[in-house]
Amino acid sequence: MTTDAGLYQELILEHDRERHGHGLRDGAAGESHQRNPVCGDEVLLRLHVEGDRVADVSWQGSGCAISMASASVLHDVVVGLSLDELGERIELFRDAMRSKGRQEIDEELFGDAIALSGVSKFPARVKCALLSWMAAEHALDTARGL
Repeated sequence: MTTDAGLYQELILEHDRERHGHGLRDGAAGESHQRNPVCGDEVLLRLHVEGDRVADVSWQGSGCAISMASASVLHDVVVGLSLDELGERIELFRDAMRSKGRQEIDEELFGDAIALSGVSKFPARVKCALLSWMAAEHALDTARGL
């Protein structure tokens, strides 16, 4: 029998191996480079917009499996959302990651990102999981001209 922890660990490793949205594409409305100085993880993320919707997220980066899987999951979660929904989703994810395990990630809203739920119990790893989401937030602000 596979435990939730085992299943979640496998989802993280799968997203690390098969990185959704990986590879930068031209035509982005917003872009952000983020680096975690503590561990060296980094990501360059481009937000592609059509109208008021996220048409695509393209990115490249290097770092731990949690950091890279989180960027892959972010791609899957946010493509197709309105820009306002993207901002809301980023806020919800950040709150869950900073909850120290007290707040569950809504699987219906976040899909495979539920695999990152356990990370919130390890403060040193929260920054890894949040890196691409903070890049998306900054890219969203850039796309909106803020």
